[in-house]
Amino acid sequence: MRILELTESRAARMLAARGQNDRAAERIAARIVADVRRRGDAALLGWSRRLDGAHWASAGEIWAGSGEFRAARRAVAPALVRAIEHAAHNIRRVAERQRPTSWDLEVEPGVRVGQIVRPLDTVGCYVPGGRFALVSSVLMSVIPAQVAGVRRIIVACPRPNAAVLAAAHLLGIRELARIGGAQAIAALAYGTRTVPRVEKICGPGNRFVTAAKRLVSDDCAIDLLAGPTELLVVAARGNPRFIAADVVAQAEHDPDAVVVVLTTSRRLARAVAAEVERELALLPPSNPAHRSLARHGALLLARGMEQAMGFANRFAPEHLSLPAGDRGFLKRVTAAGSVFLGPWSAQPLGDYATGGNHTLPTGARARVRGGLSAADFVKCPAVQQVSRRGFERLAPAARALAEAESLVAHGRAVEVRR
Repeated sequence: MRILELTESRAARMLAARGQNDRAAERIAARIVADVRRRGDAALLGWSRRLDGAHWASAGEIWAGSGEFRAARRAVAPALVRAIEHAAHNIRRVAERQRPTSWDLEVEPGVRVGQIVRPLDTVGCYVPGGRFALVSSVLMSVIPAQVAGVRRIIVACPRPNAAVLAAAHLLGIRELARIGGAQAIAALAYGTRTVPRVEKICGPGNRFVTAAKRLVSDDCAIDLLAGPTELLVVAARGNPRFIAADVVAQAEHDPDAVVVVLTTSRRLARAVAAEVERELALLPPSNPAHRSLARHGALLLARGMEQAMGFANRFAPEHLSLPAGDRGFLKRVTAAGSVFLGPWSAQPLGDYATGGNHTLPTGARARVRGGLSAADFVKCPAVQQVSRRGFERLAPAARALAEAESLVAHGRAVEVRR
């Protein structure tokens, strides 16, 4: 990894590069989305055959059968089943804490305003299936939806392995479609004869999945745009081996992963760089970490922690690691998808089993939201009730505001009740 000074010009270039949409991916995704929207199952099968090597005789064959779920459950090792159950327990506990609650408040005599919580009816959970089908993504998307009370949950994964099928079975999922890419997003967003239309799509994916989610978002709700993995480590001190191991772990997600270590210590930067090289030497040449660190990895030297934290909040990373474990620094964090505090808080623990969700905002979108949660699967209508006494108290204010806005009918709707 390169050791570079954190200058304003370098910071500006890094921030600008992350803010750009992937125009090439959007052009390809737009063609696929439009085709699936127009031709339905025929287009879904055609693109799946062309891009994923699928060979189905009919669209009905995209669905995993009950026998496949049961066979997968029997095939996976007991240790994996225990790991899935352990992670699921923690994810469920966190999701239950995140779920919004109903409330009712008397804002003044005779005027009550409240909130009711209602789950979405149907959601689609996308599970990446590139080099490997990600079993953890099943847990991270399905469990918050279940906790929220979603009635129908459909999982889409282009190449579900036994672990994915077993996890879905353990969670009680009975609808898993072997579809992926932009064509899966389009099918879920608009529906086909075989794939039902959903109200919301959640889950991470590659650049074409992300582009497709952006394209359909006017017609179907999405959770967030989660692009290639990002990690920003901010440390004046720390264990170089631990930091390097986390760096390489996140870099292996994707060749486009962005991994940056920001420190005030040149000595620490050099030690981390050396440890990264040792970690990379343990990986096969095909591991994406080699490419992502060569293209997007950097060790930045800041003048002080004030500059470092200022850049961190502007960068708004998906993962923010504070290995020194100083909780006082949390007060200075204003934008991050998920914060990992202390030397033992390895990011892979969050990817899998702490209970925190690993579907997180990237591309500086952590400036405006956090990760996926149970709150993403509910709607919270307001309920307003005014008594006659409350009406008499509010009517003068409502009439005056209606007059100021020249909305005569608004004023009349108040006046007729007097």
